Amino acid sequence: MPAPYIASRPPSRGLYPATTPYRTQRLKVDALHELHVEECGRPDGLPVVFLHGGPGGGVVERHRCFFDPSRYRIVLVDQRGAGRSTPAGETRDNTTSHLVGDLECLRRHLGIERWIVFGGSWGSTLALAYAQAHPDVVRALVLRGLFLGGQDEIDWLNERSGGARHVFPERWAAYQDFIPRAERDRLVDAYGRRLDDPDPAIRHAAGRAWRGWTGSCTSLVHDPDAPIELDAQRAALEARIEAHYFRNACFLADRQLLEGVDRIRHIPATLVQGRYDIACPMKSANDLARAWPELDLRVVLAGHSAFDEAIVDALVRTTDALAATRSTATHPNAEGIARQPRSAPPRQ
Repeated sequence: MPAPYIASRPPSRGLYPATTPYRTQRLKVDALHELHVEECGRPDGLPVVFLHGGPGGGVVERHRCFFDPSRYRIVLVDQRGAGRSTPAGETRDNTTSHLVGDLECLRRHLGIERWIVFGGSWGSTLALAYAQAHPDVVRALVLRGLFLGGQDEIDWLNERSGGARHVFPERWAAYQDFIPRAERDRLVDAYGRRLDDPDPAIRHAAGRAWRGWTGSCTSLVHDPDAPIELDAQRAALEARIEAHYFRNACFLADRQLLEGVDRIRHIPATLVQGRYDIACPMKSANDLARAWPELDLRVVLAGHSAFDEAIVDALVRTTDALAATRSTATHPNAEGIARQPRSAPPRQ
């Protein structure tokens, strides 16, 4: 059954004001990696963990603002090698299963029994992988801009065989032209080799070219001539981790997250998806909705960015509704009314 189309209303909910963390700490998860962790809001609030995108993107101040700080205990963590975690840009011992294990280590370290898991883009991938590995500790899932980690999704955005290049040809040209013609059959591999090069000048140039593409095709309103302001070193570190995951199929088996849905069907879950998301197209959201009839899929007039107005509106309504109930016996929609499951379509 096709996923429903929900027309976007004029946005009426904005982000909450940024708050200062009441606690910032380092969490050593193995002999190599140490994570940056911050907590905002109120210590006795409803626990939620925010999972950033990328992979490799890191946490920024605005990520705190999807949650009412008077009602939530907001946990934000830079994943291995990302943001302020160390070693920066490190790809050794950095796989999806490592990140899943880190989240469970963090939950136990913080003394949280169960928490809401909130993730967009790559964060939605990690949220699903974590929930399927540890379903009993997840109160609810709030997902955005779904990415299932499939090779077709990786190729759609990053390879010549994909379709995103036809939507944003101006930015694509710079991304493709950075790589010599003889290596363009596998652009992710070609970039990966340069991002691993010992020469920082080569890494920085590759990082700027990579992030100049992946960071420019996220918003609904797109200006192909807008200047791109990137810190070369940070861009190279982020791109190195992202290419590392993409070169390894995100360390997931084919269709792993779709086939694992039965483990989490009891968990209340909302997915906010931009109809015109080019980075993570609607097909993946539709595939998940077909496999998971109970999923509350909300399709809005937006692109991929978490900060597109219609996406902010839907996400904040969702987190407000969850905080208002503090019970996941039923899952409220944006108006606080229990949503009825769709009839299950046949598995494909």
